[in-house]
Amino acid sequence: MNKGNYKLIALDMDGTLLTEDKKVSEENRAAIQAAEQAGIKVMFATGRGIQNVEAYIEELKLEAPIVTVNGGEVWSAPGKLHSRALLEPALIKEMHALAIEYDTWYWAYAVGDIYNKERWVEQVDARQWLKFGYYYEDAACLQAIRSKLDSWGVFEITNSHPANLELNPKGVHKASGVRQVCEMFGYDMSQVIAMGDSQNDISMIRECGLGVAMGNAQEEVKALADVITTSNEEHGVARIIEQYILS
Repeated sequence: MNKGNYKLIALDMDGTLLTEDKKVSEENRAAIQAAEQAGIKVMFATGRGIQNVEAYIEELKLEAPIVTVNGGEVWSAPGKLHSRALLEPALIKEMHALAIEYDTWYWAYAVGDIYNKERWVEQVDARQWLKFGYYYEDAACLQAIRSKLDSWGVFEITNSHPANLELNPKGVHKASGVRQVCEMFGYDMSQVIAMGDSQNDISMIRECGLGVAMGNAQEEVKALADVITTSNEEHGVARIIEQYILS
């Protein structure tokens, strides 16, 4: 049982736990329940905001901490905020201007709300901002935006899909969130299994004891992972839990 003395499983959601139609498969659900019955904490570490996570927490009856908006918020338990890392409103204005300049789709998580190209906020200074994102299928333009943002030197720049960019404050990422969760329980990062498919999962895949890339993961993620499992459509999460926790 539990070959690596693992105590915590940190799961990305989209492209990892969830199928393409945003469901939790019966296989994944059963494996998560079995892991919890074996004394392992199972948590989400996602780019989503808490408002887009809560239904899944309820569905799976999870009570573990949650890392949302790529580490921008850490919840010690559902409904209990532990920490929050904000982006300066001035940076939001500059990123918004860049989105307008390049005519991209964009979105931004503020505390308690999400805004996008179709519904923007007039008083940027009046909100607390967590994350900004761009989506553009023109790879050259997306790279130009990324280079410009990178030159500012103040962001963690990742993606949750090959055609997007996600911006958090420097030093804020999924690994920093999972680290805070480990501190709550006295765990070491070596006791964590982290699973994901995109650039925003790389930090935790590299820092945790077992870093798992999905079969559908971006090639860069696969190259840095310890193990590659099957895809999100093939219950890859369940396969890892069965292999490393339950077998």
